[in-house]
Amino acid sequence: CHKSDDNSLHRMFNVAQPGTYIRAHWHRHPPKDESLLVMQGAICAFIFDDEGQIQQQVLLGAGSNEFGIDIAAGVCHSFVVLQADTVLFEVKPGPYNPQTDKDFAEWAPAEGTDQAATFLAELQQRIAR
Repeated sequence: CHKSDDNSLHRMFNVAQPGTYIRAHWHRHPPKDESLLVMQGAICAFIFDDEGQIQQQVLLGAGSNEFGIDIAAGVCHSFVVLQADTVLFEVKPGPYNPQTDKDFAEWAPAEGTDQAATFLAELQQRIAR
């Protein structure tokens, strides 16, 4: 919803399906807060410590009492998609630079690997619905 990568505020719609893997990451350099609102569908957001231990998990769903989360700069996070055609509205500061946008957790497998599929399955098993 913003006009260019240089805008100071970025507003985006993200559509995701169950089985989508989002590698755990921080927004540290430069520090950026991030907000996610579930417009359709549902996710489980995970907050991790620096070693990869789950500190918090939050079920978020469109039309529920819990439909959004604010993630402070420097907080490691990811999410698991729970329903088909989940739509998220994401807001975070710009400008966007793909070299510095995310600091990926070394303990979280890279996207597209067999280890990522295993890690995603482990997160899915931890979700209390």
